[in-house]
Amino acid sequence: MDTLELEQETAFLNESISTLTAARNSPDFLQSVHDIARVITTCFRDGGKLLLAGNGGSAGDAQHIAGEFLSRLNFDRAPLPAIALTTDTSVLTAIGNDYGYQDVFKRQVLGLGRPGDVFIGISTSGRSPNVVGAMHAARELGLITVGFLGEDPRDMGPLCDLILKAPSGSTPLIQQIHIVAAHLICGRVERDLFEPAAR
Repeated sequence: MDTLELEQETAFLNESISTLTAARNSPDFLQSVHDIARVITTCFRDGGKLLLAGNGGSAGDAQHIAGEFLSRLNFDRAPLPAIALTTDTSVLTAIGNDYGYQDVFKRQVLGLGRPGDVFIGISTSGRSPNVVGAMHAARELGLITVGFLGEDPRDMGPLCDLILKAPSGSTPLIQQIHIVAAHLICGRVERDLFEPAAR
């Protein structure tokens, strides 16, 4: 590895650490984690479910988060109902073909969502048209809307009941913060719902 490569990789790691430190030191960020965990816990207690959507790396994050809820994070417990709207290729291609890519999440929210459910829309730009469309549908149906966003909420901000803002404008760093926050949220939810019984 040459000196320039080492400097570039070290600089990125330093920026990553700085972004994580900024999140850790932000009362607003920590309050958002707490508030989002609380509404998801209430949703599950009331028999509701969690829907998640995003594009690209954020689609991967939606699937990752749903997997943590449905399987387990820190200890064995009952599965929790979380659905990533990014995984069914038949549904995605049917809606994309018949209605357009902008509706691939909206149609699923309209079909699967119920009042009291929680919808998490993940977008590093805050303006992904298909996530924005799903947010509109979720609000119309009475779902609680949560945005996992960057430092500028953009188009999605006004549509969200709760916002988790990563303290960065860099897509890779925003994605890192999103998955760390998701682990914090999932950990809090499973502790609130199951830890007394697990002791």
